[in-house]
Formats: sequence, structure tokens, C-alpha cells
Amino acid sequence: MTIVRLALDVPLHRLFDYHIEDGLCPRPGLRALVPFGAGARERVGVIVSLAEQSELPPEQLKTARLIADDALPPLPDDFFRLCEFASQYYQAPLGEVILQALPPGLKKIRAVRRRREAAPDALAAPPAAPPRTAGQSAALEILRLDRGYAPFLLHGVTGSGKTEIYLRLIETALQKGRQALLLAPEINLTPQLEARLARRFPGVHVAMLHSELTEAARERAWRAAFSGAARVIVGTRLAVFTPLPSLGLIIVDEEHDLSYRQQEGMRYSARDLAVFRARLSQLTIVLGSATPSLESWSHALHGRYTLARLPERAVSGARLPTVRVFDIRRQKLTEGLSEPLLTALRQRLAAKEQSLVFLNRRGFAPVLACPDCGWVSRCPRCAANRVLHLADRRLRCHHCGLESRIPKACPDCGNLDLRPFGRGTQRLEARLAELFPEARVLRVDRDSAKSRKHWEAMLGEIQSGAADILVGTQMLAKGHDFPRLTLVGVIGADAALFAADWRAPERLFAQLMQVSGRAGRADLPGEVIIQSEYPQHPLYQALIAQDYPGYAETLLAERRAAGFPPYAHQAILRAEAARMATALDFLQRATSLSCVADYPDVVLYDPIPMRLSRLMNQERAQLLLESASRPQLQAFLAVWRVALEALPRKHRLRWRLEVDPADC
Repeated sequence: MTIVRLALDVPLHRLFDYHIEDGLCPRPGLRALVPFGAGARERVGVIVSLAEQSELPPEQLKTARLIADDALPPLPDDFFRLCEFASQYYQAPLGEVILQALPPGLKKIRAVRRRREAAPDALAAPPAAPPRTAGQSAALEILRLDRGYAPFLLHGVTGSGKTEIYLRLIETALQKGRQALLLAPEINLTPQLEARLARRFPGVHVAMLHSELTEAARERAWRAAFSGAARVIVGTRLAVFTPLPSLGLIIVDEEHDLSYRQQEGMRYSARDLAVFRARLSQLTIVLGSATPSLESWSHALHGRYTLARLPERAVSGARLPTVRVFDIRRQKLTEGLSEPLLTALRQRLAAKEQSLVFLNRRGFAPVLACPDCGWVSRCPRCAANRVLHLADRRLRCHHCGLESRIPKACPDCGNLDLRPFGRGTQRLEARLAELFPEARVLRVDRDSAKSRKHWEAMLGEIQSGAADILVGTQMLAKGHDFPRLTLVGVIGADAALFAADWRAPERLFAQLMQVSGRAGRADLPGEVIIQSEYPQHPLYQALIAQDYPGYAETLLAERRAAGFPPYAHQAILRAEAARMATALDFLQRATSLSCVADYPDVVLYDPIPMRLSRLMNQERAQLLLESASRPQLQAFLAVWRVALEALPRKHRLRWRLEVDPADC
């Protein structure tokens, strides 16, 4: 009897033994159907190893059936090594990691109907590449391939031509017969990358991997990448796990972006896993950004990454925009808009240029309230307010999705005069349309661009000049090139200056640098107007000077003094239950486990409620762990997790560990 050990997508840190009927040839990396759990319903698992005997007696072993799929060879060793590292580092079950990395169609008992992924027709010759700038030539000289494991940080100002650098590196990899993996932070950035790659490399099979693809299309693209038919793979964070037989280059665009952080299922950083994968396969990885994460910047300063710079914009005559910060403390605002910003908008309309008004808050208003009794539109399931969406007459929670009709009167006192407080993109769009009736105002956020088709239609409108004033959230903040856009106005940025999250200044600076970079990318000069009640704040002064290195040095000094990452390493134990007392009690008992005393270099702080303390009727609390030594923290987590799994807990209490958390 042949015994196989399988990984299953279950929240258990173990493999499961089954036997295979005689005559079959199981191999690690093949998929199998196995009975599991109540009623012995079948699941899809992946064979990790073969064994001669099991800890279970033979009569207790159930039978696994191999999935007959001649077109799919076994998953390769480097795929398993990447998954094993992710499992160990992020304290996640191996089965959860492996099965999460596969496209949905390969995890189903009844496979989706498949057809061959059509490769593009080959053309006689690709179009000529644009001439390189001096900065691009210098950067490419640094970013040479075939140096074994070589991590690079490409720091280029907005509009400096980082994408052109990526294309030239991909061209070199293709000439050497290698595949290239290009990671993008968000789905809305993939269409333009796909278009540029198709123009630059006609006849080269480019596979797109992201969650908006249909299940069948995603599986076809994954199979094409796995087989080697696809030579360039463009994807969001989950694409980092895609097995590629001849991978020669990894590029992580906008490497600072939080979208690379998985916040459901296994929590992981795709950027960090990409770096590990490059080291595992001894190949080049390029992390690109105009505002690198402080962790990556610190690595570059200390020689762990090689730094390449693009200090100037790529288009001849294009300059970085002029940034001005206006003090609005004594100004009368028109729906949040100051007179200097309104004047600048009028000037751009007269010159037939485009403007962007940036407000990172969608909806009409953050809250609907009753001025008589104080009722507000709180979410009954979350510790948050439901946002007023006037366009579709709904109150909607942006955390759990609960929505309802706008009440005609106050639910508590019957007052008919309910009022919106604060502003979102819908309210700003309506007011701009009133102020500038001759202008074509286009709102771009997740409510207006609900699908890729909507998003591509909006991009077409902007590129064709069919929109004069854009009202947008962070969807428009990065990666887009609109030649006629010369003005960016920023509203409501001050709130992040004093947020409880100590990472908020870094993220705000990156966001404002990115959105500022949309202005003046061609031969027309750009201007950025930021409205603030704190115009002398160091963050805004650094923005005016366009000085990322200087502000990064300031933030790193603050973190060094406070003992925050990258000068310390963190993990968080989060717990949720029907009652806050239950979650806090579990976390308190976790701090008292006997193994804690064996690791004096790991500090466990007091359990506290999370900032969003209630989500979907679950009360949430957290426990922060910190250590100056990453190996010590990892060693402790491995032992502590086992003890946590044995800790008695009340029914329906759930917990999870997050390593290198994005928020604390």
C-alpha cells in the first residue's frame, strides 16, 4: 500500500495521511480527491510527500483518488519551498498556503471547462523602443541581470520612466529565454500595463493574473505561465506564488503599496515573498517606487539592496509640479474648496487643461445625523458609521457592506431635517458641477468604477479629453499618465497627520507624492494645491521640496528613537468573539503561557481592543508582540502558536497571528 501525505485547506498545522490504490503512481505535487470531515465529503488536496508507513493503523486510512489531468504536471519543488517558507514565517498552515496559491478551478472537485489559452500572433518585428534618458541609461547600467540573487531598489520620481526601465529589463530576460514576473499593486493598474506590454512585445504571450478574471480565464492564464507558454506574467499579489519553469526576473511596481499585503486568509506580504523567491531562485528582483517603504529604503541605505535612481522626469521639457500648501484656517470654504483652488480650476478650464481634485473618501458624506437628538447613521454590526451614498439613496457600511435606504425621518425622534456631515467624492462632484456648469466633471472611485469595463471606459474618457475636472480617490493617485492634466487639488489630508497609526505619516506622504505626480507629466507645467490647517508641518514642507530622502531620514530617526520597525520586529495576536471580555480574556491567558518566560527578548504588551473594535457583530481585540531580533521572534512564535492551539477557549472565539502587521 502506498501512503501519501496531503496538504488540505483547513486551519490545522499538519498534513494528512491517505493510501492510494495499487497500480497508481502518486508523486509530490499532484492533486488528489480525498474524503474529509463530517460525512466524509470530498476535498481537493495536494500531495506533499510519500511515506512507507503512517502513525495511523492501516484500517483507519482512507483512500485518496488522483485527479486525472495529463495537461498539468506535478507542482515543482521551488513552489513547495516558497509555500513552506510562507507557512513557517507567517505561522499559517501549509495546506492553507498551498491551496490558496492555486487558481480556484484547480481546487474544485468538478473542474471548470477548459480551453487552450490562445497565444498572440507573432509579428515581423517589435516597434522601436523610445530613446533612453541619461538617468535611465545610468539606472540600467546598475540593474544588470545574470548576477545571481540581486535585489535592487529603483527610486524614481513620478514620471521618470520606471515602466520603461521595466520593459527594457523584461526585453533582456526574454532575449535570454527567461520568463518575467511583474507584480502590480492593484487591478486597475493592470490594463495599461497589459497594453504597453502588448505594444512593446508583439507575439510574446503575456498572461494576466488577478481576481477580476473569470475562473476559467484565470486558470488558463495560470496554466500558460506554469507550462512556460506565457513569457511575461503580470499579476497582483497572489501571482507571486505562480510556478514558472524559467523565471529570470521579478519586478514589484509601487513596492510601498499596502495592496501587496493580504488581509484575508493567510496574512502575508507579496513584496517580501517576492524578495525571498528571488533569493531562492538566485535571480534579479527590482522594487520600484517614487516613495519606497521605509523598510526598503533602510535596506538600500545599509547595502542590503542596491539603489538605482531616476531623479528627473522622462519626457523632454517635463518638470516636477510646483507644490503649494494653502492655510485654510481663516478662509471661508465653498463645500471644502478654497478660493485659491477654485481660481486655479477656472484657469485650467480656460486653458482647456484637465484638473484633479483628490479626496480619499467616497460616498456623499461620512455620516447622516439628526441635529435635534444626536442620532447618527451608525452601523449596527460594526464600530463605524454608515456612509451616505446619495446617488443611489443608500446608507452603506464600508467595512461589512450592510446597507439600507435613507430614512425619511430620524428613527429616534422623528425629525425630518436629517443632515449630512462631512464630505465625500459624490458631494464634491455635485458641488463642482454647480460651480462650473460648463465643465465636464467625472468622479472616479470604487462606486463609479465597479468593474474593469467601467474603469477602462473612464480611462478612455480621460485620455480623450472628454473630462475637464476629475474627482477621485486613491484609484487615481498612482501609475496613470494623463498628458493634459496640469492641476491637482488635495482636500482633507490633515486627518492623517494625527492618526493613531504611527505609520500614517509615511503613508500620507507617499499618497500625496503619488497624486502630485499626476500633474505636469508632459510638456505642460504642473501645479499642486494642498489645503491644510497645518501648512508648516514638516510633511508638507518636504512635499513642497519634493524631498523624499530627507523626509524618509526624518521618519527613520523617529522610528529608531521609538524602537519601531525597521529597528524592531512585530507580530500581533488578534482575537474576536461575541463579547469583548471573552476576546480580552483569551489574550490575557495567552500572555501567561509558560513558554513566554523562555524568551525574554520578546516583549508582549497588554491586550487592548482593536481600533475597529467591532466588525460584523464580532468584538475584536489584539495583543502586540515585539523584539529587536527577528530570529528570536520567529522562534518564539513557533512555540507559542502550538501552546495557543492547546489553550481552552470558548465556543466561536477565533484567533489568528499576523507577522509584520500592516497596522497595530
